[in-house]
Amino acid sequence: MKYMMFVVADPDAAAEAESTPDDLTIEEWLADVDGRGKRIIGERLRPLSDATTVRVSRGQVLVTDGPFTESKEWICGFDILECEDLDEAIAIAARHPMAVGGKLELRPFWPGEHA
Repeated sequence: MKYMMFVVADPDAAAEAESTPDDLTIEEWLADVDGRGKRIIGERLRPLSDATTVRVSRGQVLVTDGPFTESKEWICGFDILECEDLDEAIAIAARHPMAVGGKLELRPFWPGEHA
């Protein structure tokens, strides 16, 4: 099953985070997950200052600078994982360096074909 894993920066959580010697670096995490063939693709995202939000209201396209919500947290990257089940996806996310001082959101893809 495919999962989108959003990597979320959280300044409040980062300030309270306590790392341990068992925490992986991003290079170690990538080597492990890529080595097991569990990551299809992943990328860092540009900062919030480079975000553009697009929406349509009453037939007009509205474009604004910045993210779609005002929040202290922001999505700073993503990975698409191929896992046996949610338990495996959780285990992979729990070892990601941003699990300490950040957040990882997992969302399964819709199965089957899409219109």
